[in-house]
Amino acid sequence: MKITVINGTEKHGVTYKLKEIFIERFKATAEITEYYLPKDCPNFCNGCANCFTKGEHSCKDFAYIQSIEKSLLQADLIVMTSPSYVMHATGAMKTLLDHFAYRWMPHRPADEMFGKRAVIITQCVGAGARSAAKDIKHSLSWWGISKIGIFTAALMRDIVWDRLSENRRRKLTKKISKLSEKFLNIDHAKPAHTNIMTKIKFEICRLIKKKLYKIDPEYTDVKYWQIRGWLGKKRPWHKIK
Repeated sequence: MKITVINGTEKHGVTYKLKEIFIERFKATAEITEYYLPKDCPNFCNGCANCFTKGEHSCKDFAYIQSIEKSLLQADLIVMTSPSYVMHATGAMKTLLDHFAYRWMPHRPADEMFGKRAVIITQCVGAGARSAAKDIKHSLSWWGISKIGIFTAALMRDIVWDRLSENRRRKLTKKISKLSEKFLNIDHAKPAHTNIMTKIKFEICRLIKKKLYKIDPEYTDVKYWQIRGWLGKKRPWHKIK
């Protein structure tokens, strides 16, 4: 089993500790690859749109994105973590998600994503953890991922794990361990089910692509869909074994 972890910050705080508790039981059997932001994706997307019109290889940050994408596509489980900054995911996480805009369904989604599972881990002092998780889930769902587990934690004041009360640490550990157990017991050799909402979004995008194909069959996104047979009867979830 392969797990790819994207850490939305390089800080080893509460979010990091929660992530470590989650993946602890996987370490004996899984191959785990971790990325830390912004170190592993340090540059902002500048909105040049080259990834849409010329292909992702034309992105100025392709060297960073290529490495992360390869790991994501090979993973059986994707783990995304981020503390909440002003009620949203970190700027570094948003930067990474911006770079993967070309993998949204209206553009060039990867076949493999439709059978993947993902877990999002967020926390915040007070409110904000849920909205941070929503930021990340929004992108993952448009990549084609249907099975997404979410862990959120609302702290009261301290943002250092060791300064949390023993009772609070115990409750958080129990809660995230339960989520870890759930994903540990899944047969990851079998692809996740593609839900109806994902299929509906795909079909809407497909109708748009069919119209665009009549106008410009050589357009990068349209050609991608045509080559895969998605403008006909083939669907990405049909290819997943």
